[in-house]
Amino acid sequence: MFGAIPALLTYYWRMKMPETARYTALIAKDAKMAASDMSAVLHMPIVPEDDGVNELASQDQYGLFSSEFLRRHGLHLLSTAVCWFVLDVTFYSLNMFMKDIFTKVRLLDIDDDLLKRTIRITGVHTAIAAACTLPGYFFAVAFIDRIGRVKIQLLGFTMMTVFQLCLAIPYPKWLECNRNKYGFAVLYGFTFFFANFGPNTTTFILPAELFPARLRSTCHGISGAVGKIGAVVGVFAFHLLRNQFRTLLFVLVGCNLVGIMFTLLLPETMGKSLEEITGETEEGQTLDDEATTVNADDDV
Repeated sequence: MFGAIPALLTYYWRMKMPETARYTALIAKDAKMAASDMSAVLHMPIVPEDDGVNELASQDQYGLFSSEFLRRHGLHLLSTAVCWFVLDVTFYSLNMFMKDIFTKVRLLDIDDDLLKRTIRITGVHTAIAAACTLPGYFFAVAFIDRIGRVKIQLLGFTMMTVFQLCLAIPYPKWLECNRNKYGFAVLYGFTFFFANFGPNTTTFILPAELFPARLRSTCHGISGAVGKIGAVVGVFAFHLLRNQFRTLLFVLVGCNLVGIMFTLLLPETMGKSLEEITGETEEGQTLDDEATTVNADDDV
């Protein structure tokens, strides 16, 4: 029941938040309210520009199933959905069945009693999260606006491929010696580090930036839904290949390679306005409200 408290607080605070200025201006067609909301958030006066808003809104009238959307963003939607799909195949199969995998390499002892085994499993999951998963997120936050979304996604898929090959190719060697289990765990952890410093972060970001305001949430939702299908496929794939873990690793390597190919079809969004990314304005012609306001103040 305590879980209801943060949910209620989130609901209350969300109701107090204004809608995004792009939604209010382009979808609700209320430029004055958008300017007012931006002024309150930025703590600076914003003057609505009805002509610019109307021009952008007129360019955002095509639907999801239109030829215009297919021409402009069809390949983008396919790429974001496929990348999310193959990521979740890998991420969920390796994450949810970590205990089974580590049992195979004798990092976890199947002869332990239930309580001791549960404590060991929890400890291994916690260690992987603290040493690899969380640092991967921190690196993503630190470098997402320095390296770029597409490059980080390419880096993540590439390094996941490398480490999974390091697990799969010499897999019989990992099982020969008891001491090898720690090296196996380190390489396994690096897979999660580069998943998070890679597609497990960027697959959430790119669909939120690539599509026009009226279709942005829809396309993000489609990409995420396809990703969850990948999660289901990953779970079933492990069940089918649970006694052939080496084969599963090679399958996951193939998924990463597919992710690399479709990532190469995505444009970089770093440092661009959302209108520039979606092609609603030409590069260099996007109005910067803050700069306009500052320049106006300077002239005064």
